[in-house]
Amino acid sequence: MERTPIPVLTVQTAPYEDQRPTGGGGLRRPTGLFESQRNYLPNFVQSLLSSVDLRDRQGCTMVVGSDGRYFSKTAIEIVVQMAAANGIGRLIIGQNGILSTPAVSCIIRKIKAAGGIILTASHSPGGPTGEFGVKFEVANGGRFFFSDALQLFFFYLIFLVEIVDSVDIYLNLLRSIFDFNAIRNLLTGPNQIKIRIDAMNGVMGPYVRRILCDELGAPANSAINCIPLEDFGGQPPDPNLTYATALLEAMRGGEYGFGAAFDADGDRYMILGQNGFFVNASDSLAIIAANLSCIPYFCQMGVRGFGRSMPTSTALDK
Repeated sequence: MERTPIPVLTVQTAPYEDQRPTGGGGLRRPTGLFESQRNYLPNFVQSLLSSVDLRDRQGCTMVVGSDGRYFSKTAIEIVVQMAAANGIGRLIIGQNGILSTPAVSCIIRKIKAAGGIILTASHSPGGPTGEFGVKFEVANGGRFFFSDALQLFFFYLIFLVEIVDSVDIYLNLLRSIFDFNAIRNLLTGPNQIKIRIDAMNGVMGPYVRRILCDELGAPANSAINCIPLEDFGGQPPDPNLTYATALLEAMRGGEYGFGAAFDADGDRYMILGQNGFFVNASDSLAIIAANLSCIPYFCQMGVRGFGRSMPTSTALDK
């Protein structure tokens, strides 16, 4: 079958002064700006695509996912069009547009993609009056910063769009890192611990259901708020004691021995112990460091170091 190239449409545009990347590693602004300002999203997408060397960009593979918030479907259509116009050869997109930030990083490294675009505003509220955002990850699965663009390009040669299961590749990675048999025994064995996991109606819902319930055997009612919603059920998808109140109240009853909540795109969490005991992120990192012998991946590969952020406590040193 003969394939006819689709002509490129070049659109002149002017940069927006408020599109400097934020501390979250990308652009995060009120959704209304993306909907009402001409070329607001295309400007930023073109900027990040232009940051990839033209020689590396032509025919390369990129990954696209979102946390499912309002405006994600429209944004994915724009990203697809602009990726084609910029010579991207193949796009990997999560089913229904859903991919967590860690899953995007995993897929990028697994298939050696040139990078990935994540449509998320992290823990910020969703919906028409909420916020929308864009993150970009480079070939190593890390963050990237970029400059403004002056031209937008739409439509190019025929290229491949591949829809993948949102969970599969990430689940396989986790199987290679953790002792699933030990975890399954903890959740289903004679001395089982009851858990409560709140996905906060963000991207982690399918991951929680598939990994913790289907794969590791936790009862289905262990997971709550697992359907991704465009407005996250009207609450900010921020895993803290202020917003994850349903989880906190359930844990305070003493029935559950372990609880966790995730933010919208799945790269941040909150952990609670029995009776609602709050485990801050610094302590959870220190706990992992102190128990590396329980994690097969580190037993096999060793440890080169630990990733610190500015608020990390001295617990890790101890």
